[in-house]
Amino acid sequence: MKSEEIKLLIREGEGLTVEFKEKYTPKIDRDIVALANSRGGSVLLGVSDGGKITGEKLTNHMKAEICSLARNCDPHISITKISQTGDVVAIAVPEGLEKPYSCSSGYFRRLDGMTQKMTQKEVRGIFRETTDRLFESLPCPDIRPVDISIGKIRDFLRETGTSFKISKTNLEPFLSSVGVYKGGVVNNAGALMFADNVDRVIPHCEIVLCAFKGTNKTVIYDRKDVRDDLLTQINEAMAFLKKHLNVRSEIRELTRRDIYEIPLDALREALVNAIVHRDYSMRGTSIFVGVFDDRVEVENPGGLPSGLSPLDFGKISVRRNLLIADLFHRMGKVERIGSGIKRMRDLMFAAGLKEPCFEMTSFFRAVFYRNPEYTLKRAAKPSEEKTTQETTQETTQEKIFALLKAHPAITRRELAAKIGISSDGVKYHLNRLKLSGRVRHVGPTKAGHWEALK
Repeated sequence: MKSEEIKLLIREGEGLTVEFKEKYTPKIDRDIVALANSRGGSVLLGVSDGGKITGEKLTNHMKAEICSLARNCDPHISITKISQTGDVVAIAVPEGLEKPYSCSSGYFRRLDGMTQKMTQKEVRGIFRETTDRLFESLPCPDIRPVDISIGKIRDFLRETGTSFKISKTNLEPFLSSVGVYKGGVVNNAGALMFADNVDRVIPHCEIVLCAFKGTNKTVIYDRKDVRDDLLTQINEAMAFLKKHLNVRSEIRELTRRDIYEIPLDALREALVNAIVHRDYSMRGTSIFVGVFDDRVEVENPGGLPSGLSPLDFGKISVRRNLLIADLFHRMGKVERIGSGIKRMRDLMFAAGLKEPCFEMTSFFRAVFYRNPEYTLKRAAKPSEEKTTQETTQETTQEKIFALLKAHPAITRRELAAKIGISSDGVKYHLNRLKLSGRVRHVGPTKAGHWEALK
């Protein structure tokens, strides 16, 4: 391996296809098995986890022992490229053709730049259909390196926090280092992430964003179809959600903070989950994001991976698209231990909202329920005595009245923080309560107190 390739791999950091080791140990067979079970890759000896070169020396004894460890794997793995480049020893591990592979310590896989031991259930789930090649790793016939967007790669590098300067001269080594280019061919994962015109090469790479009036799909009042790279799809989807969700502002220590009715982090988790787990081989389908009066839905083609049951959901981390997951992990958008489902649930619970609902068929759907106090309301029927708006206002005023009764010296800002509305909103409702004769303020504006009259 050339010095420039080593430097590029180190700069990119550990990932699906790259593992760093400060020193050689016989436990390296775990990493060899993990890479063979994934997409192949390189083990670099003499490099710390943080990317610092610590140095390692390749000897004939070490080389023979590494080859022996690989041969003792089941099935055996052939290691033909072990080289010394400067102070780094590079071991090239091919992707296995007879998955799953195991060593004396068991079965291992690569996940978010780590080698992790697999349970028997995970082995069955991931490798049940070992003869099938995933869509993301297949060559994309309609794209060449010249069709790759330098600008999109720069956006990716900016998200990863990498200072690497991409150009046409080092484009191919970069694409190889992240696992999307091999033997002069760009695979589908590379096209989905970096193609200049994704719609031309993979037309069904699309996310459909819709806002509906009501709780069904009858009336659409806003729609946007995004046929672009995966990072752009997520950014456009988040902008669409921000546009159509209610937001309130809180001022804490002179700093204004916007709070959306559904935590944006939970929705972002759902979108990343849809991108990473989508079955891209299902043509004629798309990811769907729907904003309804009472909920938000995020749906992607592809249910649970083969071999996994609903009982495994949220407990076992199995990713349908390892390359795409690795690229999103590099951008910091995928949790290391696959805790996305738990994180979504925790975020909704912390916001005082109903737990999200997950539905699994040939599609996967995540449903986030909106807070009835802030969502759009249905129009009241003529027979109803009060409109929804009036009911909401009275509910808010009852909350304020109860707080004033319990805490006569409470301030307007404190009321706003407890109820979750703006300070101006509190002022409006206080005036309504005073006009109705339910409360009055006694004493100076800043030093007085409230009296609940009835």
